[in-house]
Amino acid sequence: MIKPGRVMASTVTSTLEYLPLDVGFPDTAEQPQKPGMVPPPPGEESQTVILPPGWQSYLSPQGRRYYVNTTTNETTWERPSGTPGIPASPGSHRSSLPPTVNGYHASGTPAHPAETAHMSVRKSTGDSQNLGSSSPSKRQTKENTITINCVTFPHPDTMPEQQLLKPTEWSYCDYFWADKKDPQGNGTVAGFELLLQKQLKGKQMQKEMSEFIRERIKIEEDYAKNLAKLSQNSLASQEEGSLGEAWAQVKKSLADEAEVHLKFSAKLHSEVEKPLMNFRENFKKDMKKCDHHIADLRKQLASRYASVEKARKALTERQRDLEMKTQQLEIKLSNKTEEDIKKARRKSTQAGDDLMRCVDLYNQAQSKWFEEMVTTTLELERLEVERVEMIRQHLCQYTQLRHETDMFNQSTVEPVDQLLRKVDPAKDRELWVREHKTGNIRPVDMEI
Repeated sequence: MIKPGRVMASTVTSTLEYLPLDVGFPDTAEQPQKPGMVPPPPGEESQTVILPPGWQSYLSPQGRRYYVNTTTNETTWERPSGTPGIPASPGSHRSSLPPTVNGYHASGTPAHPAETAHMSVRKSTGDSQNLGSSSPSKRQTKENTITINCVTFPHPDTMPEQQLLKPTEWSYCDYFWADKKDPQGNGTVAGFELLLQKQLKGKQMQKEMSEFIRERIKIEEDYAKNLAKLSQNSLASQEEGSLGEAWAQVKKSLADEAEVHLKFSAKLHSEVEKPLMNFRENFKKDMKKCDHHIADLRKQLASRYASVEKARKALTERQRDLEMKTQQLEIKLSNKTEEDIKKARRKSTQAGDDLMRCVDLYNQAQSKWFEEMVTTTLELERLEVERVEMIRQHLCQYTQLRHETDMFNQSTVEPVDQLLRKVDPAKDRELWVREHKTGNIRPVDMEI
């Protein structure tokens, strides 16, 4: 089963930049603390030690010094080396997640309707301040993802072009991930819904073809019945001679032709109409089940996305509260303020954990939806090919039966042609005279 990547990772990255720095510490047992809240212990380097550009040092509540790269949000217990942005120890830990690329939609940038779709662009923009900094420095990078109608896609400006799942095939599983604006202007239509409508339309066309063949059968049956009736007509039945024989053969050929058309109509029913009507009788029911399944997964995805947004908002509020209490501490140092900050930090950390959990659940829901979309669209593709091929074969059978009917009809006419070629008025006259003559002695003049 093909699985998508964690599409929300870059969103989490931007969010975690607002998390307190105790999130993602090398040792989770120790929680970081604002610089200056705990004096450096004896023997430790002071905060005035010159560090490579982009690095700052802080003390954990236990008094242990740690280092933060304000550019990458990387944290480490080891003092960074002289190379800017690179810690001295390979055991450093990042507090933010690396962005990943979701590798499942079509090559190039998909067209996402922005007019009616709910769009959310997550920027890696945040406070790179370390907690308690009175003058935070802002940094901003390009967007990594874009969320449209609760589905997260790679941002077209920053993400590399994705490879198609089935290159060169124009497969349904590659081109129907985004929603499309409703032609009537009433919101959007999901890509899967368009595929479903196409399949249901194909089923309806198949039904109409079956009805068309049924009408053709009725015409054949009526034609055969009328031919049989006409063959019994007594008109010109008294014609004699070779012409009379030819005329009798004409009437007999009508009866034979009627039989041919009856057989043709029967074969049309059994070999064309009935298979068309019965093929995938439960197709519409199956499509509804499929539609409901995909729709339920999409609703679940929307619910997970709402939870992510709620958790993100809660995290922002906790961060704001923590920042406010930190500023109060800078103004007036007191044990109560320190306790409030610790409490606020715990709440902020919990909010960050909740956001991570919500994002993970969202990614799981999107992964499930993605897998089912790929599986179902490929199944629709297979069923469509099967339907078209079935109809093609039975229409070929129709033309074959039609050719056979023409051949049989020709065979009924051949005896008529043969007799018509034998029509000989002179011979007919001879035969008739022999049978009906009254005498061959001609009259003579009367004598006086």
